[in-house]
Amino acid sequence: MGNCNGQLSPDAGGGSDLPPQPNGLSIRASEYPPLPGRPQPPPPTTTTTSPLSGIGRVLCRPMEDVRSTYTFSDELGRGQFGVTFLVTHNTTGEKFACKSIATRKLVSKDDVEDVRREVQIMHHLTGHRNIVELKGAYEDRQSVNLVMELCAGGELFDRIIEKGHYSERAAAALCRQIVTVVHYCHSMGVMHRDLKPENFLFLSTDEDSPLKATDFGLSVFFKPGDTFKDLVGSAYYVAPEVLRRNYGAEADIWSAGVIFYILLSGVPPFWGENEQGIFDAILHGDLDFSSDPWPSISSSAKDLVKRMLRDDPKERLCAFEVLNHPWMREDGDASDKPLDVAVLTRMKQFRAMNKLKKVALKVIAENLSEEEIVGLKEMFKSMDTDNSGTITFEELKAGLPKLGTKLSESEVRQLMEAADVDGNGTIDYIEFITATMHMNRMEREDHLYTAFEFFDKDKSGYITMEELENALKQYNMGDEKTIKEIIAEVDTDHDGRINYDEFVAMMRKGNPELVANRRRRS
Repeated sequence: MGNCNGQLSPDAGGGSDLPPQPNGLSIRASEYPPLPGRPQPPPPTTTTTSPLSGIGRVLCRPMEDVRSTYTFSDELGRGQFGVTFLVTHNTTGEKFACKSIATRKLVSKDDVEDVRREVQIMHHLTGHRNIVELKGAYEDRQSVNLVMELCAGGELFDRIIEKGHYSERAAAALCRQIVTVVHYCHSMGVMHRDLKPENFLFLSTDEDSPLKATDFGLSVFFKPGDTFKDLVGSAYYVAPEVLRRNYGAEADIWSAGVIFYILLSGVPPFWGENEQGIFDAILHGDLDFSSDPWPSISSSAKDLVKRMLRDDPKERLCAFEVLNHPWMREDGDASDKPLDVAVLTRMKQFRAMNKLKKVALKVIAENLSEEEIVGLKEMFKSMDTDNSGTITFEELKAGLPKLGTKLSESEVRQLMEAADVDGNGTIDYIEFITATMHMNRMEREDHLYTAFEFFDKDKSGYITMEELENALKQYNMGDEKTIKEIIAEVDTDHDGRINYDEFVAMMRKGNPELVANRRRRS
């Protein structure tokens, strides 16, 4: 399981406080440690959980009692390690799902690492409309509790059974959402490894409800070219190369192809009397497109399924190619628009921000927990090819195309200059996290309060022009013109200083989903 408290300095050699993942990567607890943080004050308004003594062996942080924040009620589902309950937030009355994983069932180091990685990956994939949102992770003496958004519409599997099979148009709409998830995961350096209809939930019972991917318990971080050997997944959906124990991210495309086949025909493409029989059928690879209803299904749909279920992973379509297949585009809003990968979108948003907001986000990034940023850390490490702890222009130019995006040299230069907050010509680890973290980190009041306190040195409740100048000068951006522009933009009551409400409004400006979320809750 490793040492929960280990802190490695950037020049620490070789050691790791976590066991290697199957692909040989080792997530180090602090290979690029946060800069020295300020003590975090209690936020003005938050719900806190009551502390338990001791550090949890799974999440490696102080234990917390989830039941002091949420009331547990109906059981929603049950898996190998955990039970999912309906829970209600004690203050807001909002309902969520809570996956409770009994720690006594986590016998091996691998079991513990799988749960820890599930939490890290859910934090890393935060903010996508087709992925179940993790609201918080808590560990007490009996269990690890993952509080997630509630998907009240049930499993995709149940709807397939209810309908028999989908019309092509309806199937294409669902397929787009499934492959959008795969594209997002792969561009963020995550392989799901257990895609199946049971792991897609509808947000509501509405006919047009969005689909949400869930259960990242078998997911792993990967870099382009990594190969895996452990046999994981579910029998009907597992790719032939997984059975041969030598596979990469293409295995997710195979699983999605199996789901498409089932959506269109109502039956899985590979049958067997038992697990071994199913595996033999997958390795044999004969696809049936002659039985009903296949004769009445379009040749375009069949072409896509065949290309996703190619035995050789190198010949299989990637997620981007699937989304641009003619069948997927028909009547679809995915049309010919190029897809922006998430990291690039976030960097573009960051580029457009004023300098006060950039520095405030840097303060927030420095105070994020290890589990929230370990996925972005892996992406940083994959771009930092010389392991210097910084990303140069050349490394960024080489690294961004690997995420699946084409950029001109001038666009890369603009992103580089935006992310390089201190202007020293390279992007350090904290600058990268700052420019690429999801903006929902700003939903948390304690993050915003910590950032405000960084500027408000005299604790007056206001950021004065002098305090703003001093803070920005630390990042080589405290010129008079910049300060006047910031005060003019943010100081809405025109008293020549910035109060906490003005600061929060500025931080949330330009983030429509945050404003909407806040409105819903209030």
